Amino acid sequence: MLKIYNTLTGKKEIFKPIVEGKVGMYVCGNTVYDFCHIGHARAMISFDVISRFIRHLGYDLTYIRNITDVDDKIIKRAEENNESTQALTERMIAAQREDELALGNKMPDREPKATEFMQEIIDMVSILVEKGFAYQGASGDVYYRAAKFKDYGKLNNRKLEDMLAGARIEVEAAKEHPADFVLWKPAKEGEVAWDSPWGKGRPGWHIECSAMSTSCLGSHFDIHGGGPDLKFPHHENEIAQSEAATGKDYVNYWMHCGAVRVNNEKMSKSLGNFFTVRDVLAKFNPEVIRYLMVSSQYRSPIDYSDQSLQEAKVALERLYTALRQQSVADSYEPTEFTERFENAMKDDFNTAVAVSVLFELVRELNKAKTESPAMAPKLAAELRVLADLLGLLGQEPEYFLQNSTISEGLSETAIQVLIDERAQARKDKNFARSDEIRDELARQGIELLDSREGTTWTRH
Repeated sequence: MLKIYNTLTGKKEIFKPIVEGKVGMYVCGNTVYDFCHIGHARAMISFDVISRFIRHLGYDLTYIRNITDVDDKIIKRAEENNESTQALTERMIAAQREDELALGNKMPDREPKATEFMQEIIDMVSILVEKGFAYQGASGDVYYRAAKFKDYGKLNNRKLEDMLAGARIEVEAAKEHPADFVLWKPAKEGEVAWDSPWGKGRPGWHIECSAMSTSCLGSHFDIHGGGPDLKFPHHENEIAQSEAATGKDYVNYWMHCGAVRVNNEKMSKSLGNFFTVRDVLAKFNPEVIRYLMVSSQYRSPIDYSDQSLQEAKVALERLYTALRQQSVADSYEPTEFTERFENAMKDDFNTAVAVSVLFELVRELNKAKTESPAMAPKLAAELRVLADLLGLLGQEPEYFLQNSTISEGLSETAIQVLIDERAQARKDKNFARSDEIRDELARQGIELLDSREGTTWTRH
């Protein structure tokens, strides 16, 4: 049975969908004012793997991930760039999709944009005002009355007063209580705005997800996910808004992936350790980044560094080397490795253990190549299928091994010319020149591997 760690209860629980055989999952996406960074990549990859495995178990999954395309940061960045907010967000959405496809993710079933759900947002705010859970302050902002929702704080297992201590809470004269948060804000002159019962304005951040998730999946759905920084206040506020508006439980299982730290420090532009996905893709094959992310269980923090990426590259090369020049069967009978892999994934998507099973399968495959050659193609097929559930081993082995890092050194054509020259030198028994070429390629980070079938190479 599938078990999921539920942030709401603080423990692993057997997963029971609301509707048998069907799963609704909503994940908080990005505010699209800049390129995706490696923290975004962690969340994207984590929930891509989760969605793959849920479907593998036979569930009919509807995976929704929103896009916040109206926000103070977006307006500010658009002004700095001297472009419209729409031009900025469309450009960043396109860039996000490019990054995500490069990382091997499958796209969610639907990516609703906040600007496409403005009426639903206004309707939800109106309901909250009618029920007395929201009010318009003297500033024109519409606020949510946090203290009126008796279960406020249940996601973080803390009382309202305790949550305020040390938290960044904007104290405004227009608020009735320091914890009250904005549902609708009046627009400044020239800013993007929508008509509403409270004047021209735009939504607060938290209400967007409540409106989009319930519109796409219903008032009560199975799974809500996001990054570790969203537990408070964003997800706490989502619960308060949604349950007050609908009168129903909002979500059954809350899931939060772990943070990404850089050399054991929090990633931040001020510290100069901020990396976009594109920064890293300029140096490494995208599957190396993906391997780093799935080699730890999704709730575990990840330390990002050049060393951790190098270690991920070496580990992934071991998996690909096992498939190099190895035929892959069209079908196979699952072995104990499939059972152990699936058991690891059923235990709150424990990809760390699942990856270790892949390496055990590789050892069995390498042994079979010499001891049971007829079994090798079937084991190779099993390896491919299991790895695909993590989004790994999707490239041709030869290609990956020659492109695990992005090099500005010798081109593939230049490398092949030297390999051909070396082959001719060996044929002519000019072993001095043969060794000279091997050493020259080694200095360029190219390792040659000779076999009866010929010479292949790997870039290091």
